[in-house]
Amino acid sequence: MRQAASTLDYRELARRRLPHFLFEYIDGGSYAEVTLRRNVDDLSAIALRQRVLCDVSTLDLTTSLFGRAVALPVALAPIGLAGMNARRGEVQAARAAEKAGIPFCLSTVSACPLPEVAAGTSAPFWFQLYMIRDRGFMAELLDLATAAGCDALVFTVDMPVPGSRYRDYRSGLAGASGMAGGLRRAWQAVQRPAWAWDVGLHGRPHQLGNVAPVLGKNSGLEDFFAWMRNNFDPKVSWSDLEFIRSRWSGPLIIKGILDPEDARAAAEAGADGIVVSNHGGRQLDGVPSTAQALPPIADAVGDKLTVLADGGVRTGLDVVRMLALGAKGVLLGRVWAYALAARGEAGVAHMLQLIEAEMRVAMALTGCTSIDKISRDALVETGYR
Repeated sequence: MRQAASTLDYRELARRRLPHFLFEYIDGGSYAEVTLRRNVDDLSAIALRQRVLCDVSTLDLTTSLFGRAVALPVALAPIGLAGMNARRGEVQAARAAEKAGIPFCLSTVSACPLPEVAAGTSAPFWFQLYMIRDRGFMAELLDLATAAGCDALVFTVDMPVPGSRYRDYRSGLAGASGMAGGLRRAWQAVQRPAWAWDVGLHGRPHQLGNVAPVLGKNSGLEDFFAWMRNNFDPKVSWSDLEFIRSRWSGPLIIKGILDPEDARAAAEAGADGIVVSNHGGRQLDGVPSTAQALPPIADAVGDKLTVLADGGVRTGLDVVRMLALGAKGVLLGRVWAYALAARGEAGVAHMLQLIEAEMRVAMALTGCTSIDKISRDALVETGYR
């Protein structure tokens, strides 16, 4: 398979190109991966209401997110270690997003640091932040995001402790420490010579750029996971938003909301937006899918802040489904990581073209000629309407 006709084709191309431990990190979820499967299954089961004899000769996919005009109602979600999927991968993905006219969000635990992404792009991008015990380091990250021209902050709140991801232990990404773990990953890498040449050899430095100052020189994956366990702050509460707001003046988006009560709390705390998300099924297994959680949350706060959503989105049809369920925008996660791993910037650009083309078909056949016309009226009679 040399070309991708769908985003799932990119998943297979990524599996063939990446070392096993990296593919499993992208592809996997927590525990038995029940929520990971629910995200995909529940969203794909949403039935769209086909309409005919509507004038759909002109379709408008543009919208606005946090004061910024975007060509599509999507953004590239923050993904940790994404830059290990291709040489200086976050820069490549950010360029693809910029050319497509959509936002890109850089993870705190990206391979490429904030200044590198800023230097490699001309459009502003978003930055994602975790609550870290070291508030001084958090303040430094916020200063770097401001200096890089980031125009929105995505504050992830569903990771006070890391989830247990069995695939990472089985693959050797986590748990296999010291020389044994390094040799195991190196053996997987040499079995993927194209990746080893492009990323392993020429993609240096391999440190996680934004957290490299606290990890120290010559740090490895074991050091990174130990840092996560020791520095993510389980004491985080709504009052900590005051710390964020005191150092960030731009739009603040709270990511990881699954309950209407928490959505109301985010609105009362002055957030500009939320992301309805279960972390792609990578944190607490067994929680509802995003498709199930989204409608009551949108009903509760949709007129008070901007509601975004992620989880299980694999196609442009899925984007339309999320919009019909109440989201104003959709974060794309695994699909861009797969495309980046398969073909770099060109893969991400092509993936976005596929998403757009599928959205156009879905909008035309539901009679929705613009993004603001996609509502629950586009759904077959279900409990969501």
